[in-house]
Amino acid sequence: MYRTLVLALVALQINVGAATSSNLQQDLLLWYDAPAGNWEREALPLGNGSLGTMIFGGVERERMQFNVDSLWTGDENPSGDYGTMGAYQNFGDVYVELSGAGTNAALAFYRRELDLTRAVHRVVYTLDGIQYRRETFCSHPARVIVSQWSASQPGAYSGVVRLQDAHKATTKATEGRLTIAGALVNGLRYEAQLRVVAQGGSLHVEGDSLRFTGCDKLLFVLAAGTDYKMDHRSGWRGEPPHERVTGESDRAVNMGYDALMAAHVADHQALFNRVAVQLGVTSPERATLPINRRLAAYAKAPQDPDLVELVFQYGRYLLMGSSRPGSLPANLQGLWNDRNNPPWSSDYHSNINIQMNYWLAEPANLAECHRPFFDLVVAMLEPSRKATRAEFGNVRGWTARTSHNIFGGHGWQWNIPASAWYAQHFWEHYAFGRDKNFLRTVAYPVMREVCEFWEDHLKALPDGTLVAPKGWSPEHGPREDGVAHDQQIIWDLFTNYIEASEAAGADVDHRRKIEGLRARLAGPRIGRWGQLQEWMTDRDDPKDQHRHTSHLFAVYPGRQISVARTPDLAKAAAISLEARGESGDSRRSWTWPWRCALWARLGKAEKAIRMVEGLLTHNVLPNLLMNHPPMQMDGNFGITAGICEMLLQSHTGVIHPLPALPAAWADGEVRGLRARGGFEVSLCWSGGQLVEARIKSRAGEPCRIYCGGVPLAAYDPAGREVAKGVPEGTMRFETKAGMEYRVGPAR
Repeated sequence: MYRTLVLALVALQINVGAATSSNLQQDLLLWYDAPAGNWEREALPLGNGSLGTMIFGGVERERMQFNVDSLWTGDENPSGDYGTMGAYQNFGDVYVELSGAGTNAALAFYRRELDLTRAVHRVVYTLDGIQYRRETFCSHPARVIVSQWSASQPGAYSGVVRLQDAHKATTKATEGRLTIAGALVNGLRYEAQLRVVAQGGSLHVEGDSLRFTGCDKLLFVLAAGTDYKMDHRSGWRGEPPHERVTGESDRAVNMGYDALMAAHVADHQALFNRVAVQLGVTSPERATLPINRRLAAYAKAPQDPDLVELVFQYGRYLLMGSSRPGSLPANLQGLWNDRNNPPWSSDYHSNINIQMNYWLAEPANLAECHRPFFDLVVAMLEPSRKATRAEFGNVRGWTARTSHNIFGGHGWQWNIPASAWYAQHFWEHYAFGRDKNFLRTVAYPVMREVCEFWEDHLKALPDGTLVAPKGWSPEHGPREDGVAHDQQIIWDLFTNYIEASEAAGADVDHRRKIEGLRARLAGPRIGRWGQLQEWMTDRDDPKDQHRHTSHLFAVYPGRQISVARTPDLAKAAAISLEARGESGDSRRSWTWPWRCALWARLGKAEKAIRMVEGLLTHNVLPNLLMNHPPMQMDGNFGITAGICEMLLQSHTGVIHPLPALPAAWADGEVRGLRARGGFEVSLCWSGGQLVEARIKSRAGEPCRIYCGGVPLAAYDPAGREVAKGVPEGTMRFETKAGMEYRVGPAR
């Protein structure tokens, strides 16, 4: 009976949540047969970019822990003291405690699930012959958390609901509403309101809580906010949150549950459904297991392509949930944090972590979710300039410390190439989307200013070679001149700036100056055991299994080293990467994804999939969140980006389908990935060989595609052949904006 019911529910969700392509039906459910007992390992996340919740799914007592992205202590922190930078805060909890007949009886059935295709959390259970159902979502259009509770018999719900502030502000209860309001130690004002609507039965105030009795249905609507404003000129403060929070909660209640759900699902799927992937078929015995048991089975035998697809889409889901236009960017824990003193302050780390959070945004077709990162960087420019001048003297431009907050305040030690790495994201947003207005008004000014910092900061050696002084190879070794990490990032900055200047038609003389500086940069070196050197001195230890691979930036996410253009350096990079190993310090939630992308760029498919398997075996929690330890979400975001690199690359100016396709994914399909140049790409393959590519041009630029050993031709929308490619070369054809071209077997 139980197994039959589970199979029926799974089948139902496959039909409801299927991708729009008939060949790409996906069961994108995280499901469990018991409530969550632990926030980090088992609770499930919902988010709308700025408001989020972790849901436990308890039977007698439901807990919804919630956050707002701007609830931070700290300020602009002119001292640079990490201890005074502040930290991201937990907002509070909603508790619903049930009473009455049946709550202590043994469960006949229980299931909780998170449906990624609709961003809806469900709990279904049966007690004393009554089926209880809860549906919860976090609406981006309405800016509220919504939860509806229903049952198969009337009058089934009795109990009490509480709203609890993590900072001990008093809860105020009025008819159908619970409110908490207060201020943090830095003066930041915050407020949350929970509206409760009961259908049938009664609802009344009981102290600082609301008691409901004999209700048929319950609707909970939670709105929360702060007076934070992303503007240093206004002291990072805006209007008090009360009117906004009241309006959001009241408007949502007036809309009603069905309208809220419809608007939420439409908004979510407009982004989420852009990409679908099929990497194989998982056995029914494995596919019908709860996720926690499925992970245990995967650790013993990693033959579960559907689970990999789920993890891939989970990264996209989490970025959508914690980074939307108008929100703050995703931090170390995304949006979700249950502490007031979280690890590393749950801050923004500029030496890999925040960058990895956004590696997937462009290739995985979530460019809008990249915007909060740009917004915060631009808002921080003036305080960052002040901090930079205080540290480095009379230099133009700016850079950042390894840690920073949402107020332009910097913390732990200086990461001198941080701004250059940040600038790469501005360029990549243009490279993928070809938005000339963004380039001219946002990206180019930022990139030019960061170049000016390095014009003033680079050091010339006696032979005229330019090096970054007193650099660091995070988080490895002493500070010294010319570390590979810094040199590679500066080369990347200068190269991107040169191309940006050309695309914007701006600053020819300055562009030529930067070209001259780039030519003088100390470049990558091959050491005594064939490795890519991490420092100018050849002292790399072949037994070193440090977690960071900072000296391989030029392979990924940079583009200075590639198999096609610099084969000797690519070979040296592979030797260095192999030496780092897969055990000990190398087993971190973010190391596996970076190494996955590195191996993919080096064309080593089986090495790349081992990184996927390593992550899912060693560093994934039962709720599929990645464990550093403790939990931090860069691994979730990063592995999606790594899988994108296995399926499609475009960093060399050529679209390269299936550059690192492992044997385990011999047959499959992907729809909606993006390539640089303004292209959207869908691929179908069989037996490890490309069968067909669909390439949609958004910008109307010429397309170059690598043929990869298969004789291919390109056809326009009318079916006319527009180009033919030699198997071991590339094919080029002209495109028109908005049109889709088919690349398939040559006639």
